[in-house]
Formats: sequence, structure tokens, C-alpha cells
Amino acid sequence: MMHRRIFFVLLLVCIMGGGTLLAADESKTIKMSTTTSTENSGLLDVLLPAFKKATGIEVKVIAKGTGAAIRDGIDGNVDVIFVHDRDREEQFVAEGYGAYRMAVMHNDFVIVGPSADPAGIKGLNDAVSALKKIADGGFLFASRGDDSGTHSKEQELWRLTGLRLVRDSMEFVVGGGKKTVVFERPETQGNWYLSIGQGMGKTLTFAEEKQAYTISDRGTFLEYKAGRSQGLDLVLLCEGDARLFNPYGIVPVSPKKHPHVRFEWADKFAKWVVSKEGQSLIAGYRIKGQQAFFPDAMVKP
Repeated sequence: MMHRRIFFVLLLVCIMGGGTLLAADESKTIKMSTTTSTENSGLLDVLLPAFKKATGIEVKVIAKGTGAAIRDGIDGNVDVIFVHDRDREEQFVAEGYGAYRMAVMHNDFVIVGPSADPAGIKGLNDAVSALKKIADGGFLFASRGDDSGTHSKEQELWRLTGLRLVRDSMEFVVGGGKKTVVFERPETQGNWYLSIGQGMGKTLTFAEEKQAYTISDRGTFLEYKAGRSQGLDLVLLCEGDARLFNPYGIVPVSPKKHPHVRFEWADKFAKWVVSKEGQSLIAGYRIKGQQAFFPDAMVKP
């Protein structure tokens, strides 16, 4: 009888211990703020399961504009950010919020619009000239207006057009809270410039509904155009301008600034993304046979 009691006690200890180990394993999770374009492209559906299989670490994704993603890092709400605005990423590190930045990959921005192309920009590889033709003709243009990397690039291009710009602002709800974005846009006559405060996928859908022009990262445009059964009734019109280059970086949040972050696992994720395995998956990711991203980290054969 005594041996039987000892056996059941030991069995109970093993079960409880196993449950503890299981709970610990289930909590092996980090939070990542990233751009809607990274998520909308479908790339994370390839990267994150492979990382979890290799390490047992799960990455929970919060997708929003780059500005809001960086704010998450500043506030210590996430463990790592994966965005595409190099100047702001480097500032994030310089101010002590990020432990380091590593270049991960790049694609490019493209200007897309209705197949009728009323502005006549098809085939142009000068994005500034294309935007000026859209503005001069007062043709509909949909702006993300969300303080994202794409929105930053759009404002940079408008400044180069030489058009008169005005400062504007928009308030919208993000994650249950209100956010105000201040930005520059062309001074307009009429209502051709439409700032909607949405991510890339929703902006493409809106532009399709309005038959408007917009700026998109190539990966999300390809996913919405060719990677979904419903397709997208917009066409690629302007590409190839060096000013449309779009680099992505990954930055673990600094434990010196926010001691509660899971830096060890965030650091492991960042270094895995730039490892041979991570970079190979990025290079191999295709949307209907077209490469969506190009790896930027040094990968040895």
C-alpha cells in the first residue's frame, strides 16, 4: 500500500511538472510590431512558422504603420519592430529605444492606378514626374495618410515635385485609441487627393473602388493583384526609379530602456531573420512566380 501511495505521489509530481513545462513552453512568445505591408504581402506566413519550428518561439504580430510600430517600441509594448523607414529606425536606436538595427531585405515602391490611366504615366520610371502629372490633371489619388513608411515616402516624393504643399492632419482610431497624424500634401483645387488613414491592403482596395492612383510597396501590390482569388483591378504604371527603393530593418527593443522586454528571444529572432535560413526563405518567397523581396544581409553560401 505504501509503495502504491509513493507511486501515485511521484506520478502526480511528474504530471504537475509536465504541466509547468508545458505552460512555460506556451509562454515562449514575443510580440512584434511591423508594417501592414509586411503582413499583407504574405511573407510572415512563411517566416514565422519556420522560426517557431527552429526555435520553439512564437511571434505574435501587431500590424500597423511604421510610425505607430515604432511608437510601440518606444512605449515598450513590444519586444521587436520590423519596419521600413531607415532614418526613423536609426533614430530609434540612437535614442536608446532599440538595441541595434540590422538590414533584412528590400523591395521597392510602385505607382499603380486604373488601366485607363487618365494621367498618362504608364511606362514612366520617374516617380516625381508621374505624381506631378496626376496632380496637374486633378486625377484621384489615394494616400495611406497613416504615418507609415509608405506615407513617408509619398511625402518625400511630393516635396520633390516643386508643387505647393500644405500641412494637414487626420485623426483616426488605432487599437482602440485615437491617433492624430500631421503630414504634408499638395495644395489641391477640388477633391482629387484622398487621405484615408489606412494600411496598404485597405488603401489598394479603396483605390480600386475609386479607380484612383496610389503608391504601394511591390510585395503587397503583387499579393493583392495576383496572390488572391478576387484579384485587383489596378495596374502597375510607374516603377524603376531609384527613389522608390524600400529597405526593411529589424530592431529588438532595448532591455536597458525597457527591462521587461523578452530581449533574449527577440535577439534570437532578429539574428535568425538575417541568418542563411531566414534570408533564403525571403529570397525564395514568390507571388505567382514573381520575387517579392530581396535579402540584404550578408549570407554565406
